[in-house]
Amino acid sequence: MSNLPPKPPLPAAPPAPGTAGDASGGVIAVTRALQVLEAFALGESSLSLAELSRRCGLHKTTVLRLARTLAQSGFMVQREDGDWRLGPAAGWLGARYQAGFDVQNVLEPALRELTHATGESAAFYVREGQVRTCLVRVEGPQALRHHARMGEGLPLDKGSPGRVILAFSGEPGKAYEEIRQKGYHWSIGEREQGVATVSAPVFGMHWRLMGSVCISGPASRLPAEKLEALAQTVMAAATQLSYALAGNTAAPSHSPVRATHWHP
Repeated sequence: MSNLPPKPPLPAAPPAPGTAGDASGGVIAVTRALQVLEAFALGESSLSLAELSRRCGLHKTTVLRLARTLAQSGFMVQREDGDWRLGPAAGWLGARYQAGFDVQNVLEPALRELTHATGESAAFYVREGQVRTCLVRVEGPQALRHHARMGEGLPLDKGSPGRVILAFSGEPGKAYEEIRQKGYHWSIGEREQGVATVSAPVFGMHWRLMGSVCISGPASRLPAEKLEALAQTVMAAATQLSYALAGNTAAPSHSPVRATHWHP
């Protein structure tokens, strides 16, 4: 039997260049590149390198290197004055994200019909992690000046669209059980003061929750009794959307909408 000491373990292989990770297992360079893309706020057409550096908390040379790399794939563009803007690839990526929900053929027509029926703005929300995102919105004839914009992340636990998503995702609690029993939920001034909404769940194949459809307007025009009355119209639109997104060609029944119950 050998008396030689055991061989020491081999050292771990170093990470490939440019792929160093953080404690969460993510790639730092990718995380930083996404920080640069997310630095642009809604309505901002361009940002200077200095402002990008400030918002990202990164050195100018790092941001410049990331921006130039993103520009090679069309995700950013440098203007003649030196400022940076998002490139066409960023827009195309968003369009492909929306295409996954059949926005043009299904969602937009259904929301336009809902807007026409109620006179209020209509929107479709989906869950992305711990926030809800407005995937598509159709403005009503008297649209609010301040409203959720497409792509904006909003809290799930404030406002009827998010609470409906939580309820039909199985969130425990008496309040969410009541939403599941009714099949809809309305709120006034919960996320934004003076704004009223009523929402209902939309399902796909095999009862998979797709998101929530809602209408919104000023609380002065949509008191509680009006929201209760409009809930049936919103539920009918949600049912129709569920048929369409599930690929069911059979027309939904035109009988009065019954209260929806949570389907396990």
